[in-house]
Amino acid sequence: MRITNMLHFSEYHRFYVIRDFALSSLDMKMLAAIYQPMVGAFAISLYYTLLQQLPADKAGCSLMEQQRKLFLALELESGERGRKFFIEQTSKLEAIGLLKTTRRFVEASDDYVYEYTLFAPLAPGEFFKNQHLTLLLRDKVGKYMVFSLRDELVQPEPEDLKQANSENLSVPFYELFRLNTQVVDYELEQALFEPSAPDPAERPEVVIKGFQYSDIIMHFPRGSANREFVERLKYEPEQMAKINYVAKKYGLYLTDMCRLLDEDGIFDAGGEIALDLLQHKANLVFRQDKKRSEDRARYLSRVEQSRGAEDGTAAAPAPAAEKAVEMEFYLEVPDIFQGECNQHQYNYILRNEPYTYLLEKIFSKGTVPDGLLDTLAKVDLNYGLSEEVINVLIHYLYVNKRSWSKASIEFSVTDMLAKQVGTYEQAVQYIREQTRYKENKTAPRGGRASANAGGQRGGARVKQKPQLPIVEDTSASATRRTAEEREAMRRRAQMLDGKL
Repeated sequence: MRITNMLHFSEYHRFYVIRDFALSSLDMKMLAAIYQPMVGAFAISLYYTLLQQLPADKAGCSLMEQQRKLFLALELESGERGRKFFIEQTSKLEAIGLLKTTRRFVEASDDYVYEYTLFAPLAPGEFFKNQHLTLLLRDKVGKYMVFSLRDELVQPEPEDLKQANSENLSVPFYELFRLNTQVVDYELEQALFEPSAPDPAERPEVVIKGFQYSDIIMHFPRGSANREFVERLKYEPEQMAKINYVAKKYGLYLTDMCRLLDEDGIFDAGGEIALDLLQHKANLVFRQDKKRSEDRARYLSRVEQSRGAEDGTAAAPAPAAEKAVEMEFYLEVPDIFQGECNQHQYNYILRNEPYTYLLEKIFSKGTVPDGLLDTLAKVDLNYGLSEEVINVLIHYLYVNKRSWSKASIEFSVTDMLAKQVGTYEQAVQYIREQTRYKENKTAPRGGRASANAGGQRGGARVKQKPQLPIVEDTSASATRRTAEEREAMRRRAQMLDGKL
């Protein structure tokens, strides 16, 4: 019995026994004369104790009880010492094929239940044909004692019959019996041959794709605070499915996943995995690995180029065949190239020259910024866009006066990669579609603005408030009123208001 955590095995855990046989006198003699010398008297006593949990005239499963009953029957002390001794004796029985121990997790009680499946001793003829059992018995009792036990338990065939011819006279089943197959008894077939729920001992184990529990527990640190929760994963396939889902989603290695499971907060107090936190940390690892891989690829490319330049041999790739450009995919010559080349020559440059040559022409007044070179090197080496597509992208950025920032370039590159743009013709078609989309997007907005302006000038007057005329005294006498006249006007206004 392999128990990694002694808290999961105690005399307070429940158990039940499965047995589908009964011991005969020959079986009991095999246990006493053959098996007991191999494993000891206490292990055989444990076997008999488990055997008697079911009545002798019945087969199947026993009632579920606490393991304290076994400890008391075997006079084992409660505690870690008694548990270890019990585990040692069951391990001996398991090793010689008399016992199989299974641990099941019951969600209703949130605890483990132990299932002990007993097997009958081997018949004498089968036992002595088993090499490793025979060798173990020889190591325990000696070679000559093994011969004596074999002669005692297995009676040999008479010598005069060993060379005699034999003939099988047994009658087959269907020569003597005839079954009525015309009557179909559905109830009998359903009860005997089509059980609705298979026996728990015969249920197939859940096959987990990806990392197995044994792989994780082998690489997980023993002193970790999450060790207890990771050990529970053996009996929690749903948790293992979550782990493998995250590992597949972010392409994590086994060591990465073990390191994440060791992080604080990955398991809650009940041992459940915090899936959102695990995915967040896995995404960080994924992005870091991706960045390191891209940086490594660009660095190796620069190293190879520098070595080739020093040696004068290597590094320049063989020049590819010159590619012509069809006239329907011609692009207009920008203003910076006016006077230096015609339309045919400019499109030839876009199709056949490296993007660094085009950048030097655009930034002819100074050096090309390092940030732009790093961004385009990433597009070339990591994203896998061809030189001609990058040249068309540079033309698009320059002609449309778009931003040369890293975010703007990566936005366009992402869109091109998603649309499977891989050739010069596809790149030209892409930038033309982008230009048409931008024109169509701005044209209706201008039309609506003019329509609204016209409505305000024309028919919208009905909906507006009426403009009241403002009476202004523009006569020349208004500016020449004396102080007496103003005072008389003020008194008259007060009289009209009732203040005088």
